[in-house]
Amino acid sequence: MTSTPAVAQGPAPGSVPSPAPSKAGGTDNRRAAGPGRLLAALLAAQFMALLDAFIVNVAAPTIRTELHASGADLQLIVAGYTVSYAVLLITGARLGDLLGHRRVFLGGLALFTAASLACGLAGDTVQLIAFRLLQGVGAALMIPQVLSLVQRNFAGEARARALSAYSAVLATGAAAGQVAGGVLVSADLFGTSWRPVFLVNVPIGAVLLVVGLRVLPRDFDEERARARGLDLPGLLLLAAAVSLLTVPLVLGQEQGWPVWAWLSLAASAVFFAVFVRYEARLAARGGAPLIAPRVLRNPGIAGAVVRIALVMAVNSGFMFVFSLHIQGGLGYSALRAGLTFAPTAVVFGIVGLTWRSWPRALQRALIPGGFVLAGISAVGVAWVMRYGEPGGPAMYLAFAGFGVGGSLGFSPTLTGALATVRQEDAADASGLLVTVTQLGQLIGVAAFGALFLARLDAPGAHAPGAHVSADALWVCALALGAAAILGALAGSVRKGR
Repeated sequence: MTSTPAVAQGPAPGSVPSPAPSKAGGTDNRRAAGPGRLLAALLAAQFMALLDAFIVNVAAPTIRTELHASGADLQLIVAGYTVSYAVLLITGARLGDLLGHRRVFLGGLALFTAASLACGLAGDTVQLIAFRLLQGVGAALMIPQVLSLVQRNFAGEARARALSAYSAVLATGAAAGQVAGGVLVSADLFGTSWRPVFLVNVPIGAVLLVVGLRVLPRDFDEERARARGLDLPGLLLLAAAVSLLTVPLVLGQEQGWPVWAWLSLAASAVFFAVFVRYEARLAARGGAPLIAPRVLRNPGIAGAVVRIALVMAVNSGFMFVFSLHIQGGLGYSALRAGLTFAPTAVVFGIVGLTWRSWPRALQRALIPGGFVLAGISAVGVAWVMRYGEPGGPAMYLAFAGFGVGGSLGFSPTLTGALATVRQEDAADASGLLVTVTQLGQLIGVAAFGALFLARLDAPGAHAPGAHVSADALWVCALALGAAAILGALAGSVRKGR
């Protein structure tokens, strides 16, 4: 892991602040093993969960053939994990705060691993759908604890480096999932066809459980748990709001955006409004709301929510529509398509690990500059592929540029947002930002994917094959660039303040 040197001077005006050293009450840091092993275990689990969100995409055609799955079945097999994961993320964060992050992380990891085994052994589509939902529940319990444990066990420059590594892992999950899925399905290990895409998690999860028992600190604070309690009405309202938003985003496009999808989206807005009002009233009368109001009032959190949602929507939308074009328009295999995105993932990771060591004069411009670079690069890729051709070296250069821009839009934003969050609010902030990250990805795939597919079917789409796909890609790239500009403006407002 690349580490960045500590900076002795104070932060430059407008630059991303370094997290202040502090420790949480109730966190027994002395019982934890070395910080390197702790971080490695946390990020390995994070990577495994991210991998699982994308690895199944490549195996979907084979699953459909062998299990005789209908289109709806296949949608639920692919998307069931994402739905349960997104809906329960904040619940998982609060449970970690109440029961101890170590307990909930290990419990979620155990459930995720067992569900992966069950998925790999499933005999029909009903079983596979059910076990995919359980996988999502396990991930929702496990993943929010990663940021919370980083917040509670790392301080100062060490925390900043840990958050940079976290950002790098987020970048590589999607591309690695595409590549790994293609390799495992193509290999057909021992005649097991698609099953290794799930079974690969079992030995990794088992090792992480053993390692986690040794390196994760015991952090259960009984007095804090009694003081916070469980905001069950808030959990139910938020779960309903996220469910009503997530399900149509995941399933609406494949079903042609039926009326129920639009009604569900409208209802989600109502439930979010009711949730916010209920939480405000609960806090006013001295209760323990699901997300502490002071977290939302924390400097930079509101702006970070907007920027993280935008950068993840742009990133996931870019990966999705370019994958559709490369595989559908240019006829690339899933494995080749995954490898095409490798420059984006690698550069995203490198920048995420090293940006804090860049010249201080650049720090002010990192977030808005990253968004602008991502937008220019997305348009640039579409430009070199505009005639339905692969694009050559210029395409890979633009892919790398997008990785740099996306990383600069995300990593400094996350680090800056968490820099001043109080340790006792780590679970609330972690659950909020991880949920926003996931919802941003879903919105990006749904919005930009719908635009791309609509352009393929547009009346003006007269030319066949790659040319129509390239035209649709160009329109989506312009939309991606516009969204990136919004992120740049949000970053500039925050810097100005």
